[in-house]
Order: sequence, then C-alpha cells, then structure tokens
Amino acid sequence: MTIPPPPARLPPPEAAPPPPNNGARTATRSQRTALVLGGAAALLAALWLFSAILTPFVLAGVIAYFLDPPTTRLTRLGMPRSIAAFLLLLLLLTFVAVAGLLLYPLLLSQIGVLLARLPAYISTIGTKLRDAMTALEEQLGPDLVDSQLRELAVGQVGAVLSYLGTSAARFVGGSIQILSVFTLLVVTPVCAFYLLRDWPFMIARLESWLPRRSASVLRRLSLDTDRVLSAWLRGQLICCAILAAFYAVALSAIGLELGLLVGLLAGVLSFIPYLGSITGFATAILLAMGQWGTANGVGLVVMVFVFGQVVEGYIIYPRLLGDRVELHAVWVIFALFAGGVAFGSLGVLLAVPMAAAIGVVARYWLRRYLASPLYLDPPRTGT
Repeated sequence: MTIPPPPARLPPPEAAPPPPNNGARTATRSQRTALVLGGAAALLAALWLFSAILTPFVLAGVIAYFLDPPTTRLTRLGMPRSIAAFLLLLLLLTFVAVAGLLLYPLLLSQIGVLLARLPAYISTIGTKLRDAMTALEEQLGPDLVDSQLRELAVGQVGAVLSYLGTSAARFVGGSIQILSVFTLLVVTPVCAFYLLRDWPFMIARLESWLPRRSASVLRRLSLDTDRVLSAWLRGQLICCAILAAFYAVALSAIGLELGLLVGLLAGVLSFIPYLGSITGFATAILLAMGQWGTANGVGLVVMVFVFGQVVEGYIIYPRLLGDRVELHAVWVIFALFAGGVAFGSLGVLLAVPMAAAIGVVARYWLRRYLASPLYLDPPRTGT
C-alpha cells in the first residue's frame, strides 16, 4: 500500500493593504476642536484690533459680493473679467456720485428748514398738547391731571423734538465725515475692483484650504449661506430704495415741508425690519402736527404710511423676497444691534452675514439632532 503524499500547504492569506495615508497621521477630535476655536479666536481678535480701519475694506467686500453675479455673466459672454469688473464698478460709482450731487443739497436745505422751523413746530405741538391736557383735566378732574403734569408733558415733547432735530443735523454731517473723500474715492473703489476681479480665484483658493474630512459639509453650508444672504440683502436693498422713493415723493406731494428728509429716512431705516416704518411714521406725525396742527394734515400722513405698508407687505416683499428668506426679522434686529454695540459701524456691516451664517449652521445641527438617537430614541416605559 502506498502512502499518499501530504497535501500541499496553502500559502497564508495575505492581509488587506492598509489605506494609504501618505505618511500623514489622522487628526484627533481635540485637534479639530482646537483648529475651530483657534480660527474663531483669531478672527475675533483681528476684528477687535483693526475695527477702526476695516470699514472701507469690508464695504469693498460687500460691493464685490453684490457685483460678482453680473460680472460673471459678462465674463461668460466673452468679456475679460477685469474689463467687466471695471465697467460695473464705474457704473456704480457714477450712480452714487449723481445721486449724491442731486440729493445732498436737497438734504441740506431740508435740514435748514428743520432748524429754522423747529421752534415754531415745538410751539404749535406744545399748544395742541396743552389744550388736549386741559380738556382731559376738565373731564377727569384735577386729581388725575393737574397743571404740573400738563406743563411736564409739554416740556418733554419739546425736548424730544429738539433732540430729533439736532440729531438729524448731526447725522447728515457725521455721515459725510465717516465717508471721507479719501475713503470714498480711493480706498474702497480700488479694493472693490481687485476683490471683484479676483473673486472666483479667491473662492477657489479658500475652498482648497478646507479640511478634506469636512469639505463637502462646509461647501454645502457656504452655498446655503450665500443663498440666504444674497436673497435677503439684494431684496432688502431694492425694497429700501422703492420705499424711500415712495415715501419721499408722497410726503412731499401732500405738502409736508420735510417730506423728502422723512421719506428717505424711513426708506433707509427699512433695512432694519419695522424700524424704518415706525420711525418715519412717528416723525412724520410730529412734523405734521407742528406744521399744520390739524387732524386733516395728520390724516394725510397716516394715509401715506398705511398705503406704503400695504404695498410693502403685499406687493414688494412677496415679489422680491418671497419664501427665499430664512432670516427672521427679530434675529436680524438683534444681530444689527449686537454688531453695532460690539464693533460699531463695522459690526453693522458684518451683522447680517454673520446672522445668515449662524442661522444656516443652526439649521444644519438641528437637522442632525432630529436624525440622531438623542431625538429618535423611544420614550422610557414603566416606572
């Protein structure tokens, strides 16, 4: 009997090759956390240290952000991006210069009328208020409304009107000082041109610096922020321009002496939800009382603002903004005030972009929470 040969020994199974890491180590959670916190701390420190000089550069970035879509369209039509950026920026500067040359003398004349008529306005409003308080005293008796309360109310109204008048004059003069000739004509346009010309390259470079582990998530969050921010800012600016023109023309048409100033103020302040309409309405009512002192004049002002609010709420906002805006009005108001308190005018410029980014990140984490076991775990049963 022959002995069968031993079976051939099979070679040991080869282990699966490890994933290539090119000699790089995997980042730990603490390192990623340190990167995020360090970047945020560096950004806040830079804003705090250089807040006094950053305003023209941030304004240039805002201009480049707004002009990037039309510049991209011209580039796709075959125009070199440098030429497209230069032409659009030149068109914007021409529009601003013409508007400034036309509006600034009118605003100065309105301020002159305000300062000249302010004592008469205060006297008329004080007389009407004193008569109303006297009638109220006759109805309610001297125990509830007396002469001291009447004179106190009249004095407070006069102080408020004087403060509003001097504040308006300081605001117009201070705006010209803030937007100095050098900043307006040199620094901001030059920076805006170079930012607009190199915008796609800067975005591509920033995207290449994103950590590869989270690049897709960060890219999606950036696109969502851009969508929300562009929809709100562009729509809001168009709304402000339409409302400013309407209120200025309508208030001037009914004969309000300071209608142009009040209308422009109401339109510009409409950038802050509800603040523009409320401020413009209250100011126009006081000026109408000081100018005419009759219910008919006040009624005309009320009709103008009621019609403006109807047009704003049912025509302008639904058509220009619609459902694309995901920034709540209260959140925007808080962001603007918080940015102004923290960094002044620079904070006001950065408030809405930061609010949009924070809102997008918050909604992203909310979606993750609603899809996580922290939310989906079934409730406890038993006692």
